[in-house]
Amino acid sequence: MINPVLSIVVPVLNEAATIQSTLQSLAPLRARGAQVIVVDGASTDDTLDLAQPLADIAIQGPRGRARQMNAGAAKAQGSVLLFLHADTLLPVGADALVLAAMQAGAKWGRFDVHIDARSPMLALVATLMNLRSRISGIATGDQAIFVQRATFEAVGGFPDQPLMEDIELSKRLRRIAPPANLRARVRTSGRRWEARGIWRTIGLMWFLRWRYWRGDSPEQLARAYQ
Repeated sequence: MINPVLSIVVPVLNEAATIQSTLQSLAPLRARGAQVIVVDGASTDDTLDLAQPLADIAIQGPRGRARQMNAGAAKAQGSVLLFLHADTLLPVGADALVLAAMQAGAKWGRFDVHIDARSPMLALVATLMNLRSRISGIATGDQAIFVQRATFEAVGGFPDQPLMEDIELSKRLRRIAPPANLRARVRTSGRRWEARGIWRTIGLMWFLRWRYWRGDSPEQLARAYQ
């Protein structure tokens, strides 16, 4: 593979149940020249073994999503980086959409999100997430953040913190340029909301965001999240 334009970094931890379907969905993008990098955070299942045949690079990295994504970015050959959660699927033609946004002058951006779940309440949650992101210029990891490699390096990559790393990265990137808000939707799993309870999860995440805005440390918030 010679200098692909787009590198997709997938941080994983105990994702044996989903990683193959996620990576198989990226096969058309790989065929068009995208590079796929999987960074495992010391899984105790077969995640890394399952990922290796379906990725260009599959490595063991330091545990912690921010550290794993930075480790993947360090291995990337592309001029554009896209960070994808293991339980999230990109829309058809995502590579073309990202590159078109970059060619139009964007430094970074994200997709709208659709949450796959039984409850119709999560359709409203997704709509509000997309609206909030569009108004605030802040993206979450669920929205598949993409960024020019040079811009990512200019802000120091993801901050080394255990929670809210996507929020902090967005804040730093927003100082350089507003995001490209792509209306095409990634599909992400609703398992987090369903496992904890939808209203409980919504309340918890808003509470944690408020505490982060107030100045509480990411380490404190990570303990509260757990």
